[in-house]
Amino acid sequence: MLFWIFVFLLTRQSGLTQGHPNLLSRAATEASCDCTINSCRTLFDIVWGCLATIFACTWVALHQNVPDPDLGHFALLMRKLRMMLVTIIAPEVIVGFAARQFVSARWISKEFDVSTTHGFFCNMGGFVSEEGHPVSKMKQFPAYMPAIRKIKKADIEDKSKGDTLSKGVAIAQGLWFVTQCLARVSQHLPLTELEVATLAFAVLSVAIRLLWLHKPLDVQQPIVVTRSEVDIDPLQEEDITPLNNSVPLKISDAIFGYQKYSPISSTSVPSFYSIEIDGKDPYGLVLLAGVFGVGTIFGSIHCAAWNALFPSMAEMWIWRISSVFIAAYPVLTYLAVIGAIWAPDNDIATAVLVGFTVVGTVIYPFFRLFLIILSFTTLRSLPPSAFVDVNWSNYIPHL
Repeated sequence: MLFWIFVFLLTRQSGLTQGHPNLLSRAATEASCDCTINSCRTLFDIVWGCLATIFACTWVALHQNVPDPDLGHFALLMRKLRMMLVTIIAPEVIVGFAARQFVSARWISKEFDVSTTHGFFCNMGGFVSEEGHPVSKMKQFPAYMPAIRKIKKADIEDKSKGDTLSKGVAIAQGLWFVTQCLARVSQHLPLTELEVATLAFAVLSVAIRLLWLHKPLDVQQPIVVTRSEVDIDPLQEEDITPLNNSVPLKISDAIFGYQKYSPISSTSVPSFYSIEIDGKDPYGLVLLAGVFGVGTIFGSIHCAAWNALFPSMAEMWIWRISSVFIAAYPVLTYLAVIGAIWAPDNDIATAVLVGFTVVGTVIYPFFRLFLIILSFTTLRSLPPSAFVDVNWSNYIPHL
């Protein structure tokens, strides 16, 4: 409820015009700064602050699974760039990925009496057999867990490129940007469309970082573990469907990535992989509701610029339509999922779910690209009050 109140207030306070070109002159009469270093900010300040925050929310926030040990530096760079692109176009996918790994890591921690960090390291393909294959299936744990328990949590954290303090600072950075936006709203100062888009990334970034707080960052090499002498690897004689033969897809596979692959013929886990818990459903309705809810919040924040000043009517309506679609699509898809679960034999319910999935896969990226492009093109025509900086002295108690 507090979130929706914030979006409403942000919409009201950012309502400079209704996007009509002849109101540009009216914007010139609004409050403006005195062009002093203490009261003004430049266009460069706005763009640089937003780009730095977006970079921290996409590139720095990504906690990838352990890559193939044979990958070169260029391949590793391209791998992270692809994940960064996914984060920019569909950040809900990364939230779902993080949430699923968090649920799985917590379950492994409680079931096998290890730390949550051990659970995350299992999910990200951090433990491999002596043959170099990932220990990434529940059936493997009885044979390998005695060796995994002997590995100290500190030894796993030593492989991480970031500790809890650095991750806490990164979370504080995202919260600081949110604080600045709230301060501008409270002082009746408008937010640019780029700042609104960045605010959406900042909110999602805080959620992602909290879910991955105990996951090691940018681990390049796995830890080799030996199986118990009385056990054999239970997967050696098991036929597992290879990754590229995983059809048809479940709705969870479409959201979180392919989950089926052959660990006994691979040297790493897929990019969006997390261990599927036997007898449990990590893709339960609660988890899906959280992921789709985050997607709705992400789109709703863009709706906060509903009444902002746009250079043209066309840009205003493109922004509005794209924001509404991004906010409404997760809710409609979730309702379609519930319908398909309640009526699994109903062809209409199944068709609606498949239709929503296909439409979202095709159309959703375009609306996201529209919002990204408009965030920068609208910078060519900003009201003078957009350059007024926050007066922080209003929040400092003094005699």
